Amino acid sequence: MVTIRLANINDLPAIVAIYNQAIQQQFQTADTKTFSVNERIAWFEKFDERYPLLVYVIDDIVIGWASISPYRPGRQALRHSVELSYYVHQDHHSKGIGTAIIKHALGACKTLGYKNVITIILDRNEPSIRLMKKLGFEQWAHLPLIADFDGEECGHVYYGLRIN
Repeated sequence: MVTIRLANINDLPAIVAIYNQAIQQQFQTADTKTFSVNERIAWFEKFDERYPLLVYVIDDIVIGWASISPYRPGRQALRHSVELSYYVHQDHHSKGIGTAIIKHALGACKTLGYKNVITIILDRNEPSIRLMKKLGFEQWAHLPLIADFDGEECGHVYYGLRIN
């Protein structure tokens, strides 16, 4: 059975494992060192009904997740804009899971009254860029050569979608 639901603390080990896969693959996130579950507890606790952390679950196993976070927290003029991040277990890439969880997250953003959804992607992450374009996101900015992976540089692209 497939469900997309709010994450709970019991999901954190799977969430961390999926994120650590992305770190190890490189160019899927700007983090370069993996995390322990304990190191991610404070991060997990920042999510709530206003800024949800969602999990994609098949038969009680978390295989993907998406987070909706404040964009530039504390800057009131940006309160209607959020950052969307998502990750899928590497064994489940190209199966529509990213599309499903992002569509679910976009529905949540609309319900919560947000106007703009922003994703920040390393410019070498072509699968994520293709997915954002497929879902109607447009490139709003490119910051060239700002990330360095042991001498291999790449940029950040900002993709955005106006939803309300």
